[in-house]
Amino acid sequence: MKKYIIQSLRLTLVLIVLLCVLYPLGIALAGRLSNGKGGGEKIIKNGKVVGYALLGQSFTKPEYFWGRPSAVGYNAAGSAGSNKGPSNKDYLKTVSDRIDTLLKYNPTIKKADIPADMVTASGSGLDPNISEQGATIQIKRIAVARKMDERKVAELVVKHTDGPYLGLFGPTSVNVLKLNLALDELK
Repeated sequence: MKKYIIQSLRLTLVLIVLLCVLYPLGIALAGRLSNGKGGGEKIIKNGKVVGYALLGQSFTKPEYFWGRPSAVGYNAAGSAGSNKGPSNKDYLKTVSDRIDTLLKYNPTIKKADIPADMVTASGSGLDPNISEQGATIQIKRIAVARKMDERKVAELVVKHTDGPYLGLFGPTSVNVLKLNLALDELK
């Protein structure tokens, strides 16, 4: 029995060193080597931090692209989804209200043209990106609100559309904050 206790203590010590010291140091090192040095990719305008590339924000004015809805109000401290399923009446009402809002502010689009990401929150509630289609359906509204040529706004969307990660993983997407900042620079 003493043999097993000693083996258990050795294994425990090895795992403590591995998982409580070496692994966190490795993760911290990887963070320091990434964009933003582990503090997130800050987006700076006029010397001020206006947001983070990987953290969604709320845009509600008609002259801006709107991002994906958030179940937590884009609060990173409370990152989570709503945990409401597709059969939940409250959830269906929320999604229906979001569809109605999009149709109200984008009267030229049809309900069938609205991509799911524009009316459903992500699992974290912090998604900074929308689909290319989500950006495309908003072009006319933004062009009218800003009194701009639709083609200029469409070109901006194309310019800020990112392909799948490593060319393989995920869909094409558009970072809403970066796109809105570029939109402001056009004026």
